[in-house]
Amino acid sequence: MARLPRLILADQPHHIILRGNNRQAIFFSDLDRQHLLNILAEVSAVNKVALHAHVLMDNHFHLLATPPSADALSRMMQALGRRYVGWFNARHQRSGTLWEGRFRAGLIEGERHLLACMRYVELNPVRAGLCPQPQDWPWSSARHHLGLERLGVITEHPLYWSLGNTPFDREHAWREFMDQGVPAHEQALFTAAALRGRPVASEAFLKPLEEAHPRVAQKRPRGRPRKAVIDGSATLAPFKS
Repeated sequence: MARLPRLILADQPHHIILRGNNRQAIFFSDLDRQHLLNILAEVSAVNKVALHAHVLMDNHFHLLATPPSADALSRMMQALGRRYVGWFNARHQRSGTLWEGRFRAGLIEGERHLLACMRYVELNPVRAGLCPQPQDWPWSSARHHLGLERLGVITEHPLYWSLGNTPFDREHAWREFMDQGVPAHEQALFTAAALRGRPVASEAFLKPLEEAHPRVAQKRPRGRPRKAVIDGSATLAPFKS
C-alpha cells in the first residue's frame, strides 16, 4: 500500500516527530542532545524554517515549526537526520540506520491549536516521568517560554506574543497554561495526528484544501479514536490563563 502523502503548507505550523528505529535510543548522553540542537539551529536557519518549540526525549524528539515553503521542511529534516546519524555512528562506533523511517508531520491550524500543541510538546518529559516540572528538563523549549533561558534556535510564534504585552506577562500566562496540563484527548489527538500525517484543523480550514490534497485533507474517521484525531476543532479547548 502506498504511504499517505504529507500535507505540508508554506507559512503554516507543523508538529514533527522523528523516532529511533525499533524505539532504540537516539541519544546516549547530553553531548548527543546538544549536538543535535546545534545541527538543528544550522539547518533551520539555512532553510529559513521557524522553530517554535522542541523537546528531545530518549528515543525520539518533537518539533513545532513553520516552513516558508512546502519543501523547506523536508530539506531541513533530511539534512538534520543525515548529519546527526553520521556523527552519532562515528562517535558511538556503530553503523546502519538510526531512524524509524521518514519523519512524521502533521499540519496544525495555528489560530485554534498551536498553543495547545506547544504545551503538549513541552510537557512530554513530565508525562514520561523524567522530571516533575517542564522547566526541570533542559532539552526542551519550556525554559525559554517560561523566561528562564534564552534559546537562539527558538522563534516565538505571534500567538505566544499575544499572551501579554511584556515578557513577564507572556511568561506568567504560559506558566499558568502549562500548569493546567494536557488533557488525555489532546495527548491522543496530537500524537496520532502527527504519526498518521493528518492535520489538526477545523472543517473551515480544511475545506479549501480538499481538492488539491484529497487523501490528506478529507476526513475519513475509522472508529471513535480516529474521529477524535481528525476532528481537532471539536476536541481542543481554547487557551485559558
